[in-house]
Amino acid sequence: MTGHMGFVGVTTGGSSIMRIFPRWAEILDLPTRTLVGHDLPLDAAAADYRGLVEQIRDDPDHLGALVTTHKMALFEAASDLFDELDAFSTLCGEVSSISKSDGKLLGHAKDPITAGLAVAEFLPDDHFGSTGADALILGAGGAGTALSWYLSERSDRPRSIIVTDTSAERLDHLRDVHVRRGTPTGLVRYVLASGPDVTRGLLAELPAASLVVNASGLGKDRPGSPLPDGAVFPHAAYVWEFNYRGTLEFLAQAREQEAASDLVVVDGWRYFIHGWTQVIAEVFAIDLTDELVERLADAAEDMR
Repeated sequence: MTGHMGFVGVTTGGSSIMRIFPRWAEILDLPTRTLVGHDLPLDAAAADYRGLVEQIRDDPDHLGALVTTHKMALFEAASDLFDELDAFSTLCGEVSSISKSDGKLLGHAKDPITAGLAVAEFLPDDHFGSTGADALILGAGGAGTALSWYLSERSDRPRSIIVTDTSAERLDHLRDVHVRRGTPTGLVRYVLASGPDVTRGLLAELPAASLVVNASGLGKDRPGSPLPDGAVFPHAAYVWEFNYRGTLEFLAQAREQEAASDLVVVDGWRYFIHGWTQVIAEVFAIDLTDELVERLADAAEDMR
């Protein structure tokens, strides 16, 4: 067996995928059992992203890569190095999957698909239509952008999709994505989280059964939560932590209120499973079935 797959992140060595990938490679009969981490800091320079993409492109033994955390920054710095980018990647301005085919370097944004697959596992199909609930997405980076895309395309859209971020630039980018996509005017609110009272107030205004999501990266890439201490989730809310590893302060806040407020609390494990299986399928040209995904999920659970 020759070659390897890459994993672009911040602290890739701490991810369960480093233990799981060889087992998945065995199940899928991949041409390699080796996964190599490429760690870049959150404030990496454009030259670092370009150098990494060039390395992947020019090394025949580098078969492709999954990109996390750096999806938008990598696109901004190195999108011109790709021979082809899919529609999601171009419109959302991110790359989460790097693959090769017939001598071409390909970039895909798999997060809208991944978000949809993960949401469908815990949120009823008619949830928003039957409850009139809102969605509050804390973070306008790649993951938050993808989830807002998915929710705006559902047949039962939320009454309102509120997206917060500490960066006005990221919110402006998200607004541009929705304008280009043709998202209905007024469906999405873009809120600058200038202080803890902003997010505390938004949470207090949500109707019962709303969806509240940590898409900020806090609790994984760096400690903390996008919600201040003492913030109260709405009754019967669905609370989704995108992360499955790290300090997970947001998840702890939700767990503390889970029983008393009848919350449905979901961590990022299944999101992790869908994210990796989608990219592996792209890199190695595999047709995924529900049965195959569940077989891989079961194997991963045994090694979690």
